Amino acid sequence: MIEVLAILILSLVVVVLYMRLNQIEAKLKDVLSRKQSQSTRYGQIFEQVVPFSKDFPFDPKKFRFIGNPIDGIVFDDDKIIFCEIKLNNSVLSPRQKSIKKMVDDKRVYWKEIRG
Repeated sequence: MIEVLAILILSLVVVVLYMRLNQIEAKLKDVLSRKQSQSTRYGQIFEQVVPFSKDFPFDPKKFRFIGNPIDGIVFDDDKIIFCEIKLNNSVLSPRQKSIKKMVDDKRVYWKEIRG
């Protein structure tokens, strides 16, 4: 009889702990999602402010913010620079890698369209 009661109590404890674990996992997912969202917002703000910092290697007056798929373009006196601003461990998206490759491969063209 005691063995059955012990098994019942242990089973109840396991169920309660399993339910609590699921609650903790759900909260953790929510916290991680909010952290990622906050990091994204911080990065977007940083992208718009960094051209005006003393560490920006170009004249901020010559920078034009685009936002997507790249942050901006610097129209320097003798060159045009595609500029992507990243924080910490951020990496280029697949689309940004594709654009970088096109620039590296000199597949950038001028097209004038008249109306």
